[in-house]
Amino acid sequence: MADCLFCRIAAGSIPCDKVAESEQVLAFRDINPQAPTHVLLIPKRHVADSASGLEPGHAGLIAELFGLAARVAAQEGLGGGWRLVTNVGPDAGQSVPHLHLHLLGGRALGWPPG
Repeated sequence: MADCLFCRIAAGSIPCDKVAESEQVLAFRDINPQAPTHVLLIPKRHVADSASGLEPGHAGLIAELFGLAARVAAQEGLGGGWRLVTNVGPDAGQSVPHLHLHLLGGRALGWPPG
């Protein structure tokens, strides 16, 4: 999608602080971090606006998202724990309509988040 911010980042037309990537997934640092480590993981191809648009055919992509998240967490030294979050819709705080995960860590993360 030409007007999607994350599609443009994945295509390289908008720069990012890349942390890691796999065949289908790009991981980069959030520009407004909510924790010492805050990495976004996005599909390189626009497959859904949010997790609510996922279908059984996306199982491989979901596995790749979670696998890269675990690899990034280890690379970032988050052995004490980390949080993986996806927001669905504006009421949940989703500001970019492109499926993505937030990897948060680097400090104790309380509950509820905030």
